[in-house]
Amino acid sequence: MAPSGLNRDRPENAYIDGMQPTDASLPNIEDVARAARVSTATVSRVLNRPHSVREALRLRVLAAVAQLGYVPHAGARSLKLQRSGTVGAVFPTIDNAIFAKAIDTLQQRLADAGLQLLIATCGYDPVVETRQALNLMARGADALVLCGLAQQPELLQVLRQRELPTVHAMSWPAPPGAVCVGFDNALAIGQAVRYLADLGHRRIAMLAGISRHNDRAAARIAGVQLALKKARLKLAPQHLVERRYGLAEAREGFRQLMAASPAPTAIVCGNDVLAFGALLEARRMGITVPRDLSVIGFDDLEMARHLQPALTTLHVPTDVLWRTVADRIVAALAQQPVPAATEVEVELVVRESSGPVPRP
Repeated sequence: MAPSGLNRDRPENAYIDGMQPTDASLPNIEDVARAARVSTATVSRVLNRPHSVREALRLRVLAAVAQLGYVPHAGARSLKLQRSGTVGAVFPTIDNAIFAKAIDTLQQRLADAGLQLLIATCGYDPVVETRQALNLMARGADALVLCGLAQQPELLQVLRQRELPTVHAMSWPAPPGAVCVGFDNALAIGQAVRYLADLGHRRIAMLAGISRHNDRAAARIAGVQLALKKARLKLAPQHLVERRYGLAEAREGFRQLMAASPAPTAIVCGNDVLAFGALLEARRMGITVPRDLSVIGFDDLEMARHLQPALTTLHVPTDVLWRTVADRIVAALAQQPVPAATEVEVELVVRESSGPVPRP
């Protein structure tokens, strides 16, 4: 039995300019407006800009939508607006809590503006990143979000030619012509080195992410080296190990660092996942943190504060960063001015995994 309130007489019953199927049993926006006792413009605002409508009115319209089973037709909407209403984002991976949180925040903020997020991953491979970005563009993405600033020149050229709104996240400052929201990875991690040097540490090692094709990981290595140089110290070759962001790889890298002669008294990790692995392997090896060794992470994932010992780490304001990325996309699509570079602040959070240099 058909839902009440549907008009069966008009062949254009739910579809704009003939672009949708012609099944007259499907409800249209006019049916929703009639059921909710509002205008079609109000229905449109509820569906596309829900925060611009009073709560009681929004709930009434949504109840009518649910009762009738109305689904807006994306193809017709795209033709009318000359937009798809989608934003593409290419992430290195989703197998990392920092990117999972980023996706959640980005999606929520874009949804508030009536935009749909499309996700692709590239495994830190710039060739795959280019292919995925082009795939998203081919599917009509109105804008792109990319991680870092290490894209292939060919991709950047296409983005310039098409004048596609693009925001680079997690790196700062922006090169000419780019829009970025992020932080200076080198300066941020330098805070950890200065803190350890002030505690008396002289043998400071780094368990880094793979720097090839990853400008953030490379910048963090450079930041540790620079901060050590300013403290009149040096990152010895045996005190730098690069590993993929995984617990097993981190534990292996930690063993390699601790096998060096002399062994480090402190390890700065390229992210919290590497630090988690270091803490797990330290416990297995009978190394007491922070009495025997200090460990510092980067990101401040939720798990960092719940470990024993709780992890000293660099706090990245993930929510603020990715909400700002979304705001830049929304502003660009509305043809509003967009700042070229937005810096967010990264702060050292001192917890239990770091302490003074061990006594001889």
